[in-house]
Amino acid sequence: MTTESPRWLKSSYSGNGGNCIEVATNLVATHDTVPVRDSKNPSGPVLELPATAFAAFINGVKPNAVTS
Repeated sequence: MTTESPRWLKSSYSGNGGNCIEVATNLVATHDTVPVRDSKNPSGPVLELPATAFAAFINGVKPNAVTS
């Protein structure tokens, strides 16, 4: 992990379902990375994705997003 602390965010669409991830987009500008973790296990492993890969993932799932 980088020396700068990630500021973790969870989607407002998450509700209380428990199957959520958290992302830290504050590291994109300085490290070009988006850390991702399981919100149920905040002290567990962190997956660091290149910002371009994370953006491609988001663009790929947006059309298939489930809405309530």
